[in-house]
Amino acid sequence: MRQKQALAIMMSGANVFLTGAPGAGKTYLLNQFVGRAMRAGKRVAVTASTGIAATHLGGTTIHSWSGLGIRDALSSDDLQWLKGNDRLIKRYNSTDILVIDEVSMLHGARLDMVNEAAKLLRQNEAPFGGLQVILVGDLYQLPPINRHGEAVDFVHTSATWAELNPSICYITEQHRQSGHDGLLDLLEAMRAGTLGDEHRYVVGERMGKQPADDAVVTRLYSHNLDVDAINQKHLNAIVYTGKTFRMTTKGGKARLEQLIKSVLAPEELVLKVGAEVMFVANNFAEGFVNGSRGQVVAFQGSTPVVALANGRTIYVEPHSWSLTEDGKVRAEVSQLPLRLAWAITIHKSQGMSLDAAEIDLSRAFTPGMGYVALSRVRSLEGLYLKGVNRMAFTMHPAIHDLDATLRRASGELAISTEDVTDEAVPSASASSSSQSSAAIDQSLLAKLKRWRAKRAEIDSVPAYVVAHNKALEAIAASPPTTENQLLALPGFGSKKVESYGMDILAIVAKHLAS
Repeated sequence: MRQKQALAIMMSGANVFLTGAPGAGKTYLLNQFVGRAMRAGKRVAVTASTGIAATHLGGTTIHSWSGLGIRDALSSDDLQWLKGNDRLIKRYNSTDILVIDEVSMLHGARLDMVNEAAKLLRQNEAPFGGLQVILVGDLYQLPPINRHGEAVDFVHTSATWAELNPSICYITEQHRQSGHDGLLDLLEAMRAGTLGDEHRYVVGERMGKQPADDAVVTRLYSHNLDVDAINQKHLNAIVYTGKTFRMTTKGGKARLEQLIKSVLAPEELVLKVGAEVMFVANNFAEGFVNGSRGQVVAFQGSTPVVALANGRTIYVEPHSWSLTEDGKVRAEVSQLPLRLAWAITIHKSQGMSLDAAEIDLSRAFTPGMGYVALSRVRSLEGLYLKGVNRMAFTMHPAIHDLDATLRRASGELAISTEDVTDEAVPSASASSSSQSSAAIDQSLLAKLKRWRAKRAEIDSVPAYVVAHNKALEAIAASPPTTENQLLALPGFGSKKVESYGMDILAIVAKHLAS
């Protein structure tokens, strides 16, 4: 399926599983969809299964957004707590579209819990309480972490997946590897379970190859201990005095801890001239992306100067990452968007594109790990294999049959799907007029204000305690017909809806019928 076909399906309001091989452009397409949906007036919650993936999207984890944290199940006490949580009731009801990225690492039980919570808080028995749900990921990549001996709880085996029955958008374009040097063939053979002698030859050709002494190469390892030891060893070997850069933070302790764990930049970063570094954020204007490699060549005052492999020189300024919930920044950290990059873990490399990498798969310990590592590299020429084990080229057997099913479903859907039409970008005047008082039903607003004055007099409270002007204007602009629709509007939590909801809905119903 082409990207423009997948975008058309997502914009239609369908629940979707967006998938495809690494380099197919899933994140790019997702960002296109989110931008279009928001410009169309939709309220989008962007989440991911891990903090690292969430920071790539500028969103939050599904654990945090859902309010369920690290719970493994929902008890009756949890359900009572949810029903009384105004903040979560507001969040679920003021969302139109829920995006969950990197679902390969999401437990099926987690998806079931979010589905149950959404139904409860939105008072709607449709899947996810009627939210449009966009699941994104490649099930061949790293699977959910499971306790020793337990079967992997894949998201696609959950009851919720069957209930949601998402449209399959399997995009097949390739923007990372070219098909001319054997790497793409190797990756496709791993996905299909058809590794043959020609692929083993390709692997053997890169085994033990050494990059040139002046080459900028990232080393990928399966374990954190290997990575930390290698980076520290190389940094210590540089005779120059180092400069220390400490992360600055703002926000509550719990959310800050969550954000700091998610950001790839370290809390304390020591740099020296000659240090190999990797950018861990995107800044297209400055000329770097997440995964760009370079070397510190100087300091301009306290600003490190990094020379990229393409010859470009960048004066690196601090970058900010934030955790956003309900449209508000709950935590924010600032640090140079760099980390030492003589070596990184394979897990942290997921989502990156590298020109060259030395990969050690001699201690690969889970299916898909070798696939993730190899698919980071843009070409076979940039691949240097240090070691492999039997697990290195293993993919989870349960995914092979599923992948064939997904491809067929996507292909059938593509036959009947046209590419998305070009987006009509509203003019500034049109955009501002949509927010003007012309969108407000002035007659309804007047009725609401009269009701508010009477109710305030009866309750012996100021009028604003009953409802602020902005809340009444929101009702008059988008008249609600149900309590859930009223909950989705600014200024109305569950307690206010309980006190005044019936009155307001009756006024709206009578007005619309007149």
